[in-house]
Formats: sequence, C-alpha cells, structure tokens
Amino acid sequence: MTLPLNTPFTDASTTDQSRFNMIEQQIRPWDVSDNDILDLLAVMRREDFVPEAYRALAFVDMEVPLPQGQCMLAPRVEARMLQDLHVQPQDRVLEIGAGSGYMAALLARRAAHVVTLEIEPVLAELARSNLQRAGIANVEVRQADGAQGAAAGGPFDVIVLSGSVAQVPQSLLAQLKVGGRLAAVVGSEPMMRAQFITRTGEAQFQTTEPWDVVVQRLKNFPEPSHFNF
Repeated sequence: MTLPLNTPFTDASTTDQSRFNMIEQQIRPWDVSDNDILDLLAVMRREDFVPEAYRALAFVDMEVPLPQGQCMLAPRVEARMLQDLHVQPQDRVLEIGAGSGYMAALLARRAAHVVTLEIEPVLAELARSNLQRAGIANVEVRQADGAQGAAAGGPFDVIVLSGSVAQVPQSLLAQLKVGGRLAAVVGSEPMMRAQFITRTGEAQFQTTEPWDVVVQRLKNFPEPSHFNF
C-alpha cells in the first residue's frame, strides 16, 4: 500500500519496523558494518528531522525534500559517510549544509562539538528547532555561506560537506587540523565520487575515493568552466 505524503507515522511499531528495515535493507548492505553507527541510527529519530508533509518518506532510500528546494541525503549516504570519517569523541566538527539538522545530530553523538553552516535562513531555523527538540546541545547552527567555511572556529578535526561540489576548495582544506579528515561528494552528474581527504602535514594531503554516489549540489561553490578554447 502506498501512503500519501502527508500521512504521519502514528503507530510506534510500524515506525520501529520501518527504521529496522532501513538499517538492514539499505544501510548494512551498503558496507556499513560499524555496530556503533548502526546502533546510533536505531535510536536517532530520523522521522523527527523530516518535514511533516514528507514524514512517510523518512526511512525510504531517497533524498527527502526540504524547504527552499534543498533535500536530506539518503540514509545510506549519511551512514556510510559517518562510518568512513571515523569521528572520535574529542573531535571538533564543521558541517557544510545543515539542512534539517539530522546529519549534525548524528555527528554530535560521535563528537565533542559540531558547527553546522546553512546558507538558507529557513533551514537554519529548522535545524536549530529540530536539534533543540531532540535535546542535542553540542551543535551550533550558523546561518552562513558554507562555501566560505568557518575560519574563526577552526581548525577542525573533521569537515563534512552534506552535498556535492565540483572540487574541494583549498580554503576549506586549510581549516583542517593536521590529522584531520574531510568528506565530500565530488564531481558532476552523472559521475560523482565520495572523497575523503586527510591532512597529513602542513602542506600534505592524502585522498581516497572509495564509493560512487550522486547527490544535490551545495550552493556557491565554484564550478568548472565548460568553455573550450
């Protein structure tokens, strides 16, 4: 049976089963095997970060629409990114693209402190409200252009871009601590790859690209020229 988009989850057992199915049928098969991550996904109420009109899609393998034409990443992408970043309890994290606040909530449960930047004022307020309602106090939501980073609060142990870019700007890499990790989805449709960059020295970086995915663009990041001369 197909639920209309505005159908709320009112049955706790149905919600719990849908969450279980999301983890077992979408996330675990996508090479997410860290039990701490899987346990976190089981208790973090993703449905509370989804707009009411799309609540029935909270556990579906898709990008969920948000106001201002933005979206939440698919659950498996959030989970795999979180796992592959190896966030530690002492880490200070910068997220670019707060959206509804869900990824920041996951990061906050793994890290000491999270700063999340959101260019859209409506979404910044939505993320603040959702995080406050969830009782998460170690996240600071800033209404700001994430393409500029947050140099005043850095350097950071972890930087997460919750959306895609054509390339990772050097200005963001400069905000990583030595030993810090940055995660982004890099490239252009139809070919994008998850990119994990570790700062191994003052001017040295190591990059891996372990998986493919296509996600929505972040605003204001530079795009390559398509002109041929």
